[in-house]
Amino acid sequence: MRRRGTATIDRRLSSPIELAGATVAFGSRIAVDHIDFRLAAGDSVAVVGPNGSGKTTMLRLVAGLIEPTSGTVSRPSDATFGYVSQHASHPAWLPLTVADVIRMGRYGDRGLLGRFTAADRSIMGEAAERLGVDDLMGQAYGELSGGQRQRVRIAQALAMAPDVLILDEPITGLDLPSQQVILDLIEGQAVRGTAVMLTTHHLDEARHCSRVVLLAGRIVANGPPDQVLRPDNLRATFGDRLLGDHRNHDHPQDMMVVDNHGHDDRHGH
Repeated sequence: MRRRGTATIDRRLSSPIELAGATVAFGSRIAVDHIDFRLAAGDSVAVVGPNGSGKTTMLRLVAGLIEPTSGTVSRPSDATFGYVSQHASHPAWLPLTVADVIRMGRYGDRGLLGRFTAADRSIMGEAAERLGVDDLMGQAYGELSGGQRQRVRIAQALAMAPDVLILDEPITGLDLPSQQVILDLIEGQAVRGTAVMLTTHHLDEARHCSRVVLLAGRIVANGPPDQVLRPDNLRATFGDRLLGDHRNHDHPQDMMVVDNHGHDDRHGH
Protein backbone atom coordinates (compact mmCIF):
# COMPACT_ATOMS: atom_id res chain seq x y z
CA MET A 1 0.00 0.00 0.00
CA ARG A 2 1.37 3.39 -1.02
CA ARG A 3 1.41 6.18 1.54
CA ARG A 4 -0.39 9.31 0.44
CA GLY A 5 1.42 12.61 0.80
CA THR A 6 4.92 11.30 0.14
CA ALA A 7 7.29 13.81 -1.43
CA THR A 8 6.85 12.71 -5.01
CA ILE A 9 4.50 13.47 -7.85
CA ASP A 10 5.17 10.23 -9.69
CA ARG A 11 2.62 7.51 -8.96
CA ARG A 12 1.40 4.48 -10.86
CA LEU A 13 -1.91 2.70 -11.18
CA SER A 14 -1.86 -0.51 -9.15
CA SER A 15 -3.96 -2.19 -11.87
CA PRO A 16 -5.44 -1.01 -15.19
CA ILE A 17 -8.70 0.85 -15.64
CA GLU A 18 -10.96 -1.12 -17.97
CA LEU A 19 -14.15 -0.19 -19.81
CA ALA A 20 -16.16 -3.13 -21.14
CA GLY A 21 -19.13 -2.43 -23.38
CA ALA A 22 -19.57 0.95 -21.68
CA THR A 23 -22.47 2.99 -23.02
CA VAL A 24 -23.58 6.41 -21.80
CA ALA A 25 -26.98 7.85 -22.71
CA PHE A 26 -28.26 11.30 -21.79
CA GLY A 27 -31.99 10.87 -22.15
CA SER A 28 -32.63 9.46 -25.59
CA ARG A 29 -29.22 10.47 -26.94
CA ILE A 30 -26.34 8.00 -26.82
CA ALA A 31 -23.07 9.86 -26.19
CA VAL A 32 -20.74 6.85 -26.40
CA ASP A 33 -21.75 3.39 -27.44
CA HIS A 34 -20.24 0.07 -26.35
CA ILE A 35 -16.74 1.31 -25.53
CA ASP A 36 -14.04 -1.26 -24.80
CA PHE A 37 -10.88 0.42 -23.51
CA ARG A 38 -7.95 -0.21 -21.19
CA LEU A 39 -5.66 2.34 -19.49
CA ALA A 40 -2.56 1.19 -17.62
CA ALA A 41 0.36 2.83 -15.82
CA GLY A 42 2.65 4.67 -18.23
CA ASP A 43 0.09 4.87 -21.04
CA SER A 44 -0.39 8.17 -22.84
CA VAL A 45 -3.62 8.16 -24.83
CA ALA A 46 -5.03 10.84 -27.12
CA VAL A 47 -8.78 10.63 -27.76
CA VAL A 48 -9.44 12.24 -31.13
CA GLY A 49 -12.78 12.97 -32.71
CA PRO A 50 -15.09 15.72 -33.95
CA ASN A 51 -17.54 17.72 -31.87
CA GLY A 52 -20.37 15.41 -30.86
CA SER A 53 -18.14 12.34 -30.75
CA GLY A 54 -18.27 11.85 -26.95
CA LYS A 55 -14.63 12.62 -26.12
CA THR A 56 -15.29 14.36 -22.81
CA THR A 57 -17.86 11.73 -21.89
CA MET A 58 -15.18 9.07 -22.30
CA LEU A 59 -12.76 11.03 -20.09
CA ARG A 60 -15.40 11.40 -17.40
CA LEU A 61 -16.15 7.68 -17.54
CA VAL A 62 -12.51 6.82 -16.99
CA ALA A 63 -12.22 9.31 -14.11
CA GLY A 64 -15.36 8.05 -12.38
CA LEU A 65 -17.16 11.39 -12.72
CA ILE A 66 -20.04 9.59 -14.42
CA GLU A 67 -21.02 5.92 -14.57
CA PRO A 68 -22.13 4.01 -17.66
CA THR A 69 -25.77 3.54 -18.52
CA SER A 70 -24.83 -0.02 -19.45
CA GLY A 71 -21.61 -1.99 -19.53
CA THR A 72 -18.94 -1.78 -16.84
CA VAL A 73 -15.97 0.33 -15.75
CA SER A 74 -13.44 -1.16 -13.34
CA ARG A 75 -10.91 1.02 -11.53
CA PRO A 76 -8.42 0.19 -8.76
CA SER A 77 -9.88 1.37 -5.46
CA ASP A 78 -6.75 3.40 -4.64
CA ALA A 79 -6.58 5.25 -7.96
CA THR A 80 -6.25 9.04 -7.83
CA PHE A 81 -7.12 11.35 -10.71
CA GLY A 82 -5.96 14.81 -11.70
CA TYR A 83 -8.62 16.18 -14.06
CA VAL A 84 -8.29 19.45 -15.97
CA SER A 85 -11.44 20.49 -17.83
CA GLN A 86 -11.63 22.86 -20.77
CA HIS A 87 -13.08 25.65 -18.68
CA ALA A 88 -11.21 27.24 -15.80
CA SER A 89 -12.61 26.54 -12.35
CA HIS A 90 -10.95 29.65 -10.91
CA PRO A 91 -12.45 32.93 -12.23
CA ALA A 92 -9.76 35.44 -13.11
CA TRP A 93 -11.26 38.01 -10.71
CA LEU A 94 -10.69 35.88 -7.61
CA PRO A 95 -7.78 37.27 -5.53
CA LEU A 96 -5.62 34.16 -5.83
CA THR A 97 -1.90 33.86 -6.41
CA VAL A 98 -0.37 31.12 -8.51
CA ALA A 99 0.80 29.44 -5.30
CA ASP A 100 -2.80 29.52 -3.96
CA VAL A 101 -4.12 27.74 -7.04
CA ILE A 102 -1.42 25.05 -7.02
CA ARG A 103 -1.85 24.59 -3.25
CA MET A 104 -5.47 23.53 -3.88
CA GLY A 105 -4.09 20.39 -5.48
CA ARG A 106 -3.00 19.25 -2.00
CA TYR A 107 -6.40 19.78 -0.35
CA GLY A 108 -7.42 16.20 -1.09
CA ASP A 109 -4.69 15.05 1.30
CA ARG A 110 -4.61 17.95 3.75
CA GLY A 111 -8.10 19.44 3.65
CA LEU A 112 -8.83 23.17 3.75
CA LEU A 113 -7.44 23.63 7.24
CA GLY A 114 -4.75 20.95 7.36
CA ARG A 115 -1.15 21.86 8.06
CA PHE A 116 1.07 21.69 5.00
CA THR A 117 4.22 19.64 5.41
CA ALA A 118 7.63 19.84 3.80
CA ALA A 119 6.50 16.97 1.56
CA ASP A 120 3.52 19.01 0.38
CA ARG A 121 5.72 21.99 -0.40
CA SER A 122 8.15 19.76 -2.28
CA ILE A 123 5.33 18.32 -4.40
CA MET A 124 3.93 21.77 -5.16
CA GLY A 125 7.35 23.08 -6.12
CA GLU A 126 8.02 20.13 -8.40
CA ALA A 127 4.63 20.54 -10.11
CA ALA A 128 5.27 24.26 -10.68
CA GLU A 129 8.74 23.56 -12.05
CA ARG A 130 7.55 20.91 -14.50
CA LEU A 131 5.01 23.35 -15.94
CA GLY A 132 7.45 26.24 -16.01
CA VAL A 133 5.50 28.43 -13.57
CA ASP A 134 7.83 28.20 -10.56
CA ASP A 135 8.91 31.82 -11.11
CA LEU A 136 5.27 33.00 -10.98
CA MET A 137 4.26 31.65 -7.57
CA GLY A 138 3.66 35.07 -5.99
CA GLN A 139 1.92 36.55 -9.02
CA ALA A 140 -1.84 37.10 -9.20
CA TYR A 141 -3.50 34.27 -11.15
CA GLY A 142 -5.87 36.74 -12.82
CA GLU A 143 -2.97 38.70 -14.32
CA LEU A 144 -1.54 35.73 -16.21
CA SER A 145 -1.87 35.05 -19.91
CA GLY A 146 -4.18 32.27 -21.07
CA GLY A 147 -1.25 29.93 -21.64
CA GLN A 148 0.18 30.63 -18.19
CA ARG A 149 -3.18 30.03 -16.53
CA GLN A 150 -3.53 26.69 -18.28
CA ARG A 151 -0.08 25.64 -17.13
CA VAL A 152 -0.98 26.63 -13.55
CA ARG A 153 -4.19 24.58 -13.73
CA ILE A 154 -2.24 21.54 -14.91
CA ALA A 155 0.35 22.11 -12.18
CA GLN A 156 -2.52 22.10 -9.67
CA ALA A 157 -3.67 18.70 -11.01
CA LEU A 158 -0.09 17.42 -10.91
CA ALA A 159 0.24 18.54 -7.29
CA MET A 160 -2.43 15.97 -6.43
CA ALA A 161 0.23 13.32 -7.24
CA PRO A 162 -2.30 11.52 -9.44
CA ASP A 163 -2.04 8.02 -10.82
CA VAL A 164 -4.00 9.28 -13.83
CA LEU A 165 -3.68 12.75 -15.38
CA ILE A 166 -6.68 13.64 -17.56
CA LEU A 167 -6.62 16.74 -19.76
CA ASP A 168 -9.57 17.94 -21.84
CA GLU A 169 -8.34 19.90 -24.89
CA PRO A 170 -5.20 21.04 -23.02
CA ILE A 171 -3.53 23.15 -25.72
CA THR A 172 -6.44 24.53 -27.75
CA GLY A 173 -6.00 28.25 -28.28
CA LEU A 174 -2.71 28.53 -26.38
CA ASP A 175 0.50 30.25 -27.41
CA LEU A 176 3.18 28.01 -28.91
CA PRO A 177 5.55 28.07 -25.90
CA SER A 178 2.73 26.94 -23.57
CA GLN A 179 1.70 24.25 -26.03
CA GLN A 180 5.24 22.88 -26.08
CA VAL A 181 5.57 22.89 -22.28
CA ILE A 182 2.32 20.93 -21.94
CA LEU A 183 3.19 18.43 -24.68
CA ASP A 184 6.60 17.85 -23.09
CA LEU A 185 4.88 17.33 -19.73
CA ILE A 186 2.52 14.74 -21.22
CA GLU A 187 5.41 12.74 -22.63
CA GLY A 188 7.48 13.08 -19.49
CA GLN A 189 4.73 12.02 -17.09
CA ALA A 190 4.03 8.87 -19.09
CA VAL A 191 7.72 7.97 -18.98
CA ARG A 192 7.59 8.40 -15.19
CA GLY A 193 4.67 5.94 -14.97
CA THR A 194 1.66 8.23 -14.75
CA ALA A 195 -1.23 7.24 -17.01
CA VAL A 196 -2.08 10.27 -19.15
CA MET A 197 -5.26 10.71 -21.18
CA LEU A 198 -6.26 13.75 -23.21
CA THR A 199 -8.72 14.88 -25.84
CA THR A 200 -7.74 16.82 -28.92
CA HIS A 201 -8.73 17.85 -32.42
CA HIS A 202 -5.06 18.27 -33.37
CA LEU A 203 -3.49 15.30 -35.15
CA ASP A 204 0.04 16.59 -34.43
CA GLU A 205 -0.79 16.75 -30.73
CA ALA A 206 -2.11 13.18 -30.81
CA ARG A 207 1.20 11.98 -32.26
CA HIS A 208 2.91 12.94 -29.00
CA CYS A 209 1.05 10.09 -27.28
CA SER A 210 1.87 6.40 -27.37
CA ARG A 211 -1.69 5.49 -28.30
CA VAL A 212 -4.55 7.16 -30.16
CA VAL A 213 -8.26 6.42 -29.92
CA LEU A 214 -10.39 7.69 -32.80
CA LEU A 215 -13.89 8.26 -31.47
CA ALA A 216 -17.16 8.93 -33.28
CA GLY A 217 -19.62 7.87 -30.60
CA ARG A 218 -17.95 4.49 -30.85
CA ILE A 219 -14.28 3.59 -31.15
CA VAL A 220 -13.24 3.65 -34.80
CA ALA A 221 -9.60 2.71 -34.16
CA ASN A 222 -7.30 2.27 -31.17
CA GLY A 223 -3.55 1.78 -31.32
CA PRO A 224 -0.19 3.44 -32.01
CA PRO A 225 -0.41 6.80 -33.85
CA ASP A 226 1.22 5.58 -37.05
CA GLN A 227 -1.30 2.75 -37.30
CA VAL A 228 -4.39 4.71 -36.27
CA LEU A 229 -3.91 8.12 -37.90
CA ARG A 230 -4.39 6.76 -41.40
CA PRO A 231 -6.58 8.41 -44.02
CA ASP A 232 -9.21 5.66 -44.05
CA ASN A 233 -9.63 5.78 -40.25
CA LEU A 234 -9.66 9.57 -40.21
CA ARG A 235 -12.25 9.69 -42.99
CA ALA A 236 -14.46 7.26 -41.08
CA THR A 237 -14.14 9.47 -37.98
CA PHE A 238 -14.36 12.99 -39.39
CA GLY A 239 -16.14 12.56 -42.73
CA ASP A 240 -16.21 15.78 -44.75
CA ARG A 241 -14.49 17.67 -41.92
CA LEU A 242 -11.21 16.09 -43.07
CA LEU A 243 -9.20 17.94 -45.72
CA GLY A 244 -6.49 16.44 -47.90
CA ASP A 245 -6.07 13.58 -50.34
CA HIS A 246 -7.46 10.59 -48.46
CA ARG A 247 -6.02 8.28 -51.12
CA ASN A 248 -2.47 9.29 -50.22
CA HIS A 249 -1.62 6.67 -47.58
CA ASP A 250 2.07 7.52 -47.77
CA HIS A 251 1.56 10.97 -46.23
CA PRO A 252 -1.30 10.86 -43.71
CA GLN A 253 0.34 13.79 -41.89
CA ASP A 254 -0.89 16.01 -44.75
CA MET A 255 -4.50 15.49 -43.64
CA MET A 256 -6.11 18.35 -41.69
CA VAL A 257 -9.24 18.41 -39.55
CA VAL A 258 -11.63 21.36 -39.88
CA ASP A 259 -13.89 21.40 -36.84
CA ASN A 260 -15.13 23.84 -34.22
CA HIS A 261 -13.23 23.33 -30.97
CA GLY A 262 -16.01 23.20 -28.44
CA HIS A 263 -16.73 21.48 -25.17
CA ASP A 264 -18.25 18.00 -25.46
CA ASP A 265 -19.59 17.14 -22.05
CA ARG A 266 -23.29 16.36 -21.81
CA HIS A 267 -23.86 17.94 -25.17
CA GLY A 268 -21.66 15.30 -26.74
CA HIS A 269 -19.26 17.46 -28.71
